[in-house]
Amino acid sequence: MNKTELISAIAEKSGMTKKDAEKALAAVIDTLTDAMVQGDKVTLVGFGAFETKTREARMGRNPKTKEAIEIPATRIPVFKAGAALKNAVAK
Repeated sequence: MNKTELISAIAEKSGMTKKDAEKALAAVIDTLTDAMVQGDKVTLVGFGAFETKTREARMGRNPKTKEAIEIPATRIPVFKAGAALKNAVAK
C-alpha cells in the first residue's frame, strides 16, 4: 500500500473526503516527526511506539579501498509494534 492508497482507505473508512484524509495523514506524520526530532517517544496503545535511538560511533571499512573509516554517531527512528498489532498480524 502506498500513500495514495492509504489516503483513499482513510477517506473510505472515515467518511472524509480524500482531501481531508490527506490533510489528516499529513498532520499525523508531521506531529510524529516533530515529536521524534525533539526526542519524545510517541505511544499509540494497541498499535505501537515511535521513538529515536542513538547509534554509537564505530569503525567501518570502505569496500573499494579497504581503508578503515570512522562512522559517526547518529540518531535513528525506531518503531516497536504493540501486542494488539502483533496479534492481528500473526492471525
